[in-house]
Amino acid sequence: MTLREKILALFESSKGQYFSGEEIGKALNVSRAGVWKAVKALQQEGYPIDAVPNKGYCLSRDTDILSCQGVQKYLRHDVLRVQVQDKVNSTNQAVKALAQEKAPEGTAVIANCQEAGKGRYGRSFYSPHGSGIYLSLLLRPRDWSPESSLGLTTMAAVAVCRAIEAVSGEHPQVKWVNDIYLHGKKVCGILTEGAFSMENGMLEYGIVGIGVNVYAPAEGFPPELESIAGPVFSETFPDGKNRLAAEILNQLMDCYQNPDPLGHLQPYRDYSLVLGKAVEVISSTGREPATALAIDEHFRLVVRYSDGREAALSQGEVSVLPAKE
Repeated sequence: MTLREKILALFESSKGQYFSGEEIGKALNVSRAGVWKAVKALQQEGYPIDAVPNKGYCLSRDTDILSCQGVQKYLRHDVLRVQVQDKVNSTNQAVKALAQEKAPEGTAVIANCQEAGKGRYGRSFYSPHGSGIYLSLLLRPRDWSPESSLGLTTMAAVAVCRAIEAVSGEHPQVKWVNDIYLHGKKVCGILTEGAFSMENGMLEYGIVGIGVNVYAPAEGFPPELESIAGPVFSETFPDGKNRLAAEILNQLMDCYQNPDPLGHLQPYRDYSLVLGKAVEVISSTGREPATALAIDEHFRLVVRYSDGREAALSQGEVSVLPAKE
């Protein structure tokens, strides 16, 4: 770690506590001038570090700035290897590049902003600076077929819901298959990608990409998203970004390491926003009203159309229709 990173780790471990330049210098075997220079660099990056004469330096308890040190202190799984970057083109693309360089399972990239974030079907994913967390995790499952990919997406959905519950106390829901809603607004999107072996057709690696609206953007959501998107927190939540990012990764690994591949099936059903409701099935051929009946053991959404036909959907998407009065 650099001196700046070491000092930040010290502050993160003892938020609200003052350390003199001399104390930090002795602990890290560096001069007071070196400490001052590193602290100034952190302040310029936006960290609210107080500097009080005859008292020292202190990182505010109420700060909520995403950092590698801040995330790491909440992680429970040793397999997780986290990188935090201020800005990336796309966290999925960043992890894909690492995967192709043989990065180990558990490698994760988290960013404050994506310049070219993407969602399902090649859509752009709104990823403004400072208000969200955008992360991607590399997994290298054994014996996973292409049909298992829906299980990976639904696993991520359960992990995000559990993480939001654990950190905020709120109860989110999943709109099949991969959108997380809270108080009627979308707060998170999930995109899973992977590479398959040409030899056996099995999954070589999977990338779980997750974007969360932690707060509303300072300038507000764009007009086209105003009625759709919402934040997890309505006001600053101390260490909210670090805690939420870490808990999402923790919950993902909890689900992934469960020896029962259907271990998250019932939780996924329990979090469902659509079961029992009138929905509109959206596919490449158009839109058709239906009723969402169940989620089967393959995580497919079972629907009944108005003419009585039933179908188990493994792709496409649905929107929830307004309740009839």
